Amino acid sequence: MSEKCLLDQWRDMAYDQTQSRDHLEKFWASYFNIEKEIYEQLLEEPDTEVKGTVRELAEKYGQDVMTMVGFLDGINDSLKTPNPIETMTEDTEVSLAFDKEKLYKNMVDAKADWLYELPQWEKIYDEETRKRLYKEQKASGTIRKGKKIGRNDPCPCGSGKKYKKCCGRNA
Repeated sequence: MSEKCLLDQWRDMAYDQTQSRDHLEKFWASYFNIEKEIYEQLLEEPDTEVKGTVRELAEKYGQDVMTMVGFLDGINDSLKTPNPIETMTEDTEVSLAFDKEKLYKNMVDAKADWLYELPQWEKIYDEETRKRLYKEQKASGTIRKGKKIGRNDPCPCGSGKKYKKCCGRNA
């Protein structure tokens, strides 16, 4: 049997249901602080592509490989070219070239206010743009139902009949 991939190892560790709630809360609080520090550095130079192996990036940001795998898992949906996180090893070459808008919106979607409120965003987008991106992301999750057709309304098929006498008869 082959050894578990790094991503599976990370997820086993991060979502370990055998651990106490207190332990998991401490684990995630620590991880979120590390994640925040890495994003602060990345957002200082948002147009600079950071590349390297998983191990090299872990060393660059002063983290262990598993924490870096967790970070790569989190940022992957915001990258210009997603990394092969399902199959990566410590020696897999990865890139952290992110789409700024996508990253901001994904942070909003994750309700990670400690990330989308970082002061580094102020250098990237003005307040109006940040508000627009925030609203766009929040609205994208809202489901709006169309107006319900009443029994006596004209049928939407264009027949000129009442809905109840036309398409509504079979509904």
